[in-house]
Amino acid sequence: MTKADIIAEISQKTGIEKVSVQVTVEAFMQSIRNSMSEGKNIYLRGFGSFVIKKRAEKTGRNISKNTTVIIPAHYIPAFKPAKTFVQKIKKNVKSQ
Repeated sequence: MTKADIIAEISQKTGIEKVSVQVTVEAFMQSIRNSMSEGKNIYLRGFGSFVIKKRAEKTGRNISKNTTVIIPAHYIPAFKPAKTFVQKIKKNVKSQ
């Protein structure tokens, strides 16, 4: 499902114009990006949490040059689904 699919579905279910829904979805995503870039986590009850995780410094390998590379510690965005979300997926999605 793409962002366009989400916008179309919300528009169909609510009766709101696609343009208005698109502006709302874009503003929602921008708000999440801005908050996380400021070091804030986002918690959406019943859905999940957008959290910032720290990755420790580690040694990697550049295979083409056969050298070791130090990868510095850094932060990455991550999503942790809520328990109810996980349970619904486990219950409804069958292995393919």
